[in-house]
Amino acid sequence: IKALAYVKWAAAETNFTLGLLDENLKDAIVKAAKEVISGMFDNEFPVDMIQGGAGTSTNMNINEVIANRALEILGHKKGEYQFCSPNDHVNLSQSTNDAYPTAIQLTLVNSNVTLTKHLEKLIASFRNKSVEFKHVLKMGRTQLQDAVPMTMGQEFEAFAANLGEEIDRLNSNAALFHEINMGGTAIGTGLNAVKGYAQLCAENLAKITGHPFVSAPNLIEATNDTGAYVIYSSALKRMAIKISKICNDLRLLSSGPRTGLFEINLPPMQPGSSIMPGKVNPVIPEVMNQVCYKVIGNDLTVTMGAEAGQLQLNVMEPVIVYAIIDSMALLTNGMNTLREKCIDGITANIDHCRKMVLNSIGVVTALNPYIGYKNSTKIAKEALETGKSVYDLILEHAILPKEQLDEILNPENMLAPKTKL
Repeated sequence: IKALAYVKWAAAETNFTLGLLDENLKDAIVKAAKEVISGMFDNEFPVDMIQGGAGTSTNMNINEVIANRALEILGHKKGEYQFCSPNDHVNLSQSTNDAYPTAIQLTLVNSNVTLTKHLEKLIASFRNKSVEFKHVLKMGRTQLQDAVPMTMGQEFEAFAANLGEEIDRLNSNAALFHEINMGGTAIGTGLNAVKGYAQLCAENLAKITGHPFVSAPNLIEATNDTGAYVIYSSALKRMAIKISKICNDLRLLSSGPRTGLFEINLPPMQPGSSIMPGKVNPVIPEVMNQVCYKVIGNDLTVTMGAEAGQLQLNVMEPVIVYAIIDSMALLTNGMNTLREKCIDGITANIDHCRKMVLNSIGVVTALNPYIGYKNSTKIAKEALETGKSVYDLILEHAILPKEQLDEILNPENMLAPKTKL
């Protein structure tokens, strides 16, 4: 609603500049629009977000609110539309088909700024943990099997880097919303808007919002196209998938305490269960998983809504936008909860992690360049069958001298590429 008020403000300024509104009427409309932006009339907008008519109900709702308030500002009574009409003045040079999507695009641009700020905070939390855990030695895993050693700091830094990529993706896709179709009116031909209106209105909207809005080069295409919504929703889905995967990892790493990995401890938000007193459930990552599933589902809604467009207009924009806004709100709230109630309070079981590395058969991978893959496989198999350590078996078979073996199998020496073998 506030974004639509900005659009009406920009339209009024444009119509005044082009000689279509007198100054008093323009000033009254602009003042009324600013009051809507301030939240003064929030209770005057009962229209549901999901609606037929491609947003016509919402557009006329704000036209009527602004017109009636402008009448009061001008000293007239509400409903005296001969002095300020919802259609002839507030909606002048516009239709729902350009005003509504432009307002939606402004909403999403603003919401993206908020979303990325909260994502940056989550990334910072993971990065802080990567520093805290930089000396915690642990076993890396592939296919849920022991792989090679790493530090927990490396693992959490990877979480941070993984989500850091999403900042650029979200911002680059949100930039597509800067291209608007104001002045295209009903189908993009510009009927009922004077020459120069489209460019000037985009300039005015950019000036009053601080965002670099421009007029679309082809208003007919811009009026029926929903591609920007599709790709931005896809970026939200991509981010949700990544966050959900990280939450899966946190649940696995905290599993136990006696029969799981038990490498980390999550803050106990739900100690115990209705029947198992010793259980501490990883409820915050589970919540975030479910948030991400909803975002993924919303993306399908956006896909279906975009595909359902017909000819010169897509009447499914309301549900498309509803789904995207819902996803952004869910992710924002979910990330804050994950950061505050989970990530910031994670602790590491340092001794347990190191013990698992020293007892792991996975360290045999480091021997490949020295004894060959075939010999390493034999040692790994024997270690698994006998319960003996890789270290002891290498010495028992006199494959390498102790000093060299100590250097090769020192876990700290397996955390990065060597200068030479």
